[in-house]
Amino acid sequence: MAYPNLVLVDVLRQTAQQLANGAPYAWGNHGACNCGNLLQVVANVSKEEILTYAHTGFGEWTELAEEFCPVSNTPVNLLIKKLTDIGLTPSDIHHLEYLDDRAVLDQLPGGFRWLKRNVREDVILYFYTFADILEEQYLSSIRIPYPPEEHRVGEYAG
Repeated sequence: MAYPNLVLVDVLRQTAQQLANGAPYAWGNHGACNCGNLLQVVANVSKEEILTYAHTGFGEWTELAEEFCPVSNTPVNLLIKKLTDIGLTPSDIHHLEYLDDRAVLDQLPGGFRWLKRNVREDVILYFYTFADILEEQYLSSIRIPYPPEEHRVGEYAG
């Protein structure tokens, strides 16, 4: 699963909110599909620019992510790099496009169910749920020592 971090959590929620507010959505369009909408937020580019860049590679986002080369400067690889830089893996990109990561589906409100990759409401729900999981993982990884070392009982020199 993705590397949990606040940037990724934020862009997933922003994307879900934009979709909920009526952002253009078309699963068969590289610039307006699940990953296309996410890239609009991450890379601050239009759906038309994404479509142009994506067509420098072959296939859907799943295939583009599998063929990703981080040292290549082709436009499509620069887009994929934007997604990997925020903590996603090629597998995560596949799951975002198909809404099929079992770890996310198991945490859906109301319990597990399959979602449809080309249904706006399902994409919104999946993105919000994925963001919630990553936020929880991130927060649970934070360790705050208590009491602070300088205030431990028996070690106070005053």
